[in-house]
Amino acid sequence: MKIQRLKNSLIEHLNSLLYSSKERVLAINQVITLINAFVAIGLLTYGYGFELPSALFQRVFSWIDLSFGLFVLNFFVRILYAFRRFSYIKEHKFESALILIIILNAFSNHFLDNVLLEKLFVGLGFNHYPYFYQVFVSIFMLIILAYQATKASSKFSKLRINPARIFILSFLLLIGIGAGLLMLPAATTMPGSMPFLKALFTSVSASCVTGLIVVDTATYFTFKGHVIILLLIQLGGLGIISFATFFTYFVSAGIGLRHQSMIQDFLSSESLFSAKGLMRQIIIITVVIEGIAFLLIYFTWGGTPFHSEGQKIFFSLFHAISAFCNAGFSLYSNNLYESGIASSYILHLAVLIPVIFGGLGFSTIQDLFSIKMLRQRLEKPWKDWKLSTKISIYTSLALLVFGAFLFFILENNNTLSDKNIAEAAISSVFQSGIARTAGFNTVDIGALRLPTLIVLIFLMFIGASSGSVGGGIKTSTFYLILASVVATIKGKNKIEIQKRFIPKELLFKALSIFFFAASLNLLGIFLLSITDEQFNIIQIAFEQVSAFGTVGLSMGITSQLSIAGKIIIIFSMFLGRVG
Repeated sequence: MKIQRLKNSLIEHLNSLLYSSKERVLAINQVITLINAFVAIGLLTYGYGFELPSALFQRVFSWIDLSFGLFVLNFFVRILYAFRRFSYIKEHKFESALILIIILNAFSNHFLDNVLLEKLFVGLGFNHYPYFYQVFVSIFMLIILAYQATKASSKFSKLRINPARIFILSFLLLIGIGAGLLMLPAATTMPGSMPFLKALFTSVSASCVTGLIVVDTATYFTFKGHVIILLLIQLGGLGIISFATFFTYFVSAGIGLRHQSMIQDFLSSESLFSAKGLMRQIIIITVVIEGIAFLLIYFTWGGTPFHSEGQKIFFSLFHAISAFCNAGFSLYSNNLYESGIASSYILHLAVLIPVIFGGLGFSTIQDLFSIKMLRQRLEKPWKDWKLSTKISIYTSLALLVFGAFLFFILENNNTLSDKNIAEAAISSVFQSGIARTAGFNTVDIGALRLPTLIVLIFLMFIGASSGSVGGGIKTSTFYLILASVVATIKGKNKIEIQKRFIPKELLFKALSIFFFAASLNLLGIFLLSITDEQFNIIQIAFEQVSAFGTVGLSMGITSQLSIAGKIIIIFSMFLGRVG
């Protein structure tokens, strides 16, 4: 008891001494942490973005070690001024674990000559220990920086900015960072830096999950460049606000109303409550679907040649993420119309499946496959899908069949002439499903007949479902307008869907979206016909609608567009993504 009283007395005395300086010290500590974070980002960018000599690269990592030390110091200062120190550690378990790893790594470095880590890496099969250790340290630093950014994102609730505007600003930030990273010398195979406009175009296309390219993704970029594009696709597909919200929820007590409101806007969720519940499942859904897609693609490459097992794994991962995020980027020069890939029809289906799921929308996937909903339907078999789920699935299925049928009929004696019925059917289904969202191609798009191109433009204009990673006017908008037309023809004053009357406000919103999309595409086509008059109107219309629908299909004119033409397409991709 005496020891306990002495301990409490010492703690109270310490707290009283620290109280007067708490606000000033924590403010200085926060500034130092911010500066340290920017320095760490600069060090990683310099180390990996430029081809440095080995000695200079090692020096960069010495500075990174110092940056780690400042993060540790920052954490202990906050603990010291927390007053309830053990409670603070419990409330910040994730950060405490990161700091513990840094301390153990430093101890291993300076006192054990990294013997333990070296044995661990060699035991895991990483024979080039120094290289993999540097990669490990870099990834760990990125985790630290991501955690710091997550804490900063929790300040959104204090900003008096409309959630939709924050969402748009987040994309602008992602695009700007992506363009800067792609301009680094180590990101491309060409000497020097990537030209700004090409880097900006590529960053917008990846962040807005479109897939239009002005350079050959396969040959122009190095492995580092491919990783940057992959990260832009993943962050752009789900939205960096989604990631920030998820990690805020993961590493802290919860998320604020402003975060929930942003997620509600982004995912077209019905309420703040459902937005919060949906957010907790999005990352899990994404990891599961992309994981399954990775396995499907990995085992269906067939006889496709790879230089190594690592390359096969990366190609599978890249195409799995690109497919689920509906990006349409490929590591082949001719997309999936590459020799040996164009005839791998099982692979085409493996790519199409995650594309379809990505285009359905997270709310729909949750309603279909979440454990909670599956359990409820087992207990109550009569429990039906939500109306939004029905519209998403039935409309997507109808458009898939409609597009596949017309593609098969129109291209049977053209691009499908060298295929048997089964191969032609798979190609037709693939291009119909891809045309609304993703942008992969297994046939020569430039060789398609004019009627087929018109069908694809129609599908691209409609796009994916609400709350998905795809663009377009959305299947719900199309369905509502179609239902309105049918009701008008039947002489009904009200729109009824599944015995529910649809408010006029929703119809007005759908018509507004349709008018905005049609006007934007007409304006884009008009401007492109002025800036790039060397192309015919169908080529221009196809390119513009593909950009707005964030699809990525092209008749091969993207890289040949003028500077003004590329800027027009950049704006179309951005507006098509943020909606």
